[in-house]
Amino acid sequence: MNISVVIPLLNEQESLTELHDWIAKVMQSNHFSYEIIFIDDGSTDNSWQIISQLGSQNNHVKGIRFFKNFGKSQALHAGFEKAEGDVVITMDADLQDNPDEIPDLHNMITNDGFDLVSGWKKKRYDSIIAKNLPSKLFNWAARKTSGVKLNDFNCGLKAYRLDVIKNIDVNGEMHRYIPVLSKNAGFTKIGEKVVQHQARKYGETKFGMDRFVHGFLDLITIWFLSRFGKRPMHLFGALGFIMFTIGLGFSFYLGIDKLFLNPTGRLITQRPQFYIALSTMIIGTQFFVAGFLGEIVLRTKQNIKRYSIKNELNFN
Repeated sequence: MNISVVIPLLNEQESLTELHDWIAKVMQSNHFSYEIIFIDDGSTDNSWQIISQLGSQNNHVKGIRFFKNFGKSQALHAGFEKAEGDVVITMDADLQDNPDEIPDLHNMITNDGFDLVSGWKKKRYDSIIAKNLPSKLFNWAARKTSGVKLNDFNCGLKAYRLDVIKNIDVNGEMHRYIPVLSKNAGFTKIGEKVVQHQARKYGETKFGMDRFVHGFLDLITIWFLSRFGKRPMHLFGALGFIMFTIGLGFSFYLGIDKLFLNPTGRLITQRPQFYIALSTMIIGTQFFVAGFLGEIVLRTKQNIKRYSIKNELNFN
């Protein structure tokens, strides 16, 4: 199979038929063998009924339906597990991503040797204050923190080699950082393509300003996991050693001063250095304990099911 198109969605009943017809037209005109995987992330409208109808008309259409809304990352994870195409394309279901970009994205993966190609919505049709400016700030911070030189981390239109999506774990709200997850997994040939962005045709956006707050918090998380996720003691142990050493140094100073230099001076407990020593040694010990607990959790953790599937359509 040439291409798998993975489409997470939530309450997009108006756009699904038009999006399906557009994708099918592109695939047929380019003679691609393909599958379209719709992941219904707990829609409360008629999205699943429309997906089922499309699946009965076109056996290239497959569907996954969650019991409730688990989030875009979980939806992508479920789609990635089922995808079989040599190239996997992700796009949003709101018709703001252009399926006509698929052949070029496929070519960049298969012929240009990229592991991942991310779309860049250079010209956007969103609110400047509510979306464009926060997005620019977010992308700048993501570039500086991750080292991945992309202009648009949030673009849902991306292309991957199959082995990329089979070797990364998209969880929580980490769908924004799939390029970073891919880089951390060893897939470093990451490219970018300017893609056409289209104004929303139906409904309203499902994401508000809070996604940027969550995005920055996730950025801190992924920075920590990429550097210390496998060895938390390297971070917490180093901090604990520094803090404990500072406290130990003050303790030696107080002891020597009281025993030899100024034995008739103030009591040790009346000096601020005593509380600095006590606090830093306690904090250092807590850092050590946090590091040990992190190592224990890392070695004993089990894979926890992050979503539950209600229905599947056209999977063998």
